[in-house]
Amino acid sequence: MKLLTAMAALVAVTLPMVACSTGTMTTDQPLVDSAVDLVAPGTVNVGDAPVTDRTREVVRIAQTLYTFWNTGDTAYLDRAVDPGFVDNTLPPGRPQGPAGPVAASNTFRAAVPDLTCELADLYVTGDTFTARLIFRGHFTGTYDGRTGAGQPIDFGAIDIQHVGDARIDADWHLEDNLTFLQQAELVAVG
Repeated sequence: MKLLTAMAALVAVTLPMVACSTGTMTTDQPLVDSAVDLVAPGTVNVGDAPVTDRTREVVRIAQTLYTFWNTGDTAYLDRAVDPGFVDNTLPPGRPQGPAGPVAASNTFRAAVPDLTCELADLYVTGDTFTARLIFRGHFTGTYDGRTGAGQPIDFGAIDIQHVGDARIDADWHLEDNLTFLQQAELVAVG
């Protein structure tokens, strides 16, 4: 009887330890993909939600999308955005679907050839992420028929992106275009 009681106590102690160590191995995996070609977020916030493989996938997709914005390389956009992608805040004249971000990137890069995108903050909530971005560079190109004189550019944006089965399928975004236009001296300040 003492042997059965001792074995039961050992099992009662051992099973939770095995369960904990399995869970620990999962949560010990990094949340951010450290691949050198991907932008790294300044901060990542998942709130009180547990970090899962899906959370890591959503973070990696965000990193991939903003690597496109940082480099202009459409291979990253293709990996991040679904072919059926819908822009819910589509500006007039911009094409719907994945062609929209390509057109926006080309327009900005024509004006600011050294454009960079910093993923300052990333908030993940299930299949949705919100990003605070900072775009920087110099207005040395052409925008709306006007050529820049090297004016420094530094403006923010907020994105909300929904990740479907494997890629982003919908977004909502707001860029501080007025600051860009003021910094590029395309509109008067004040």
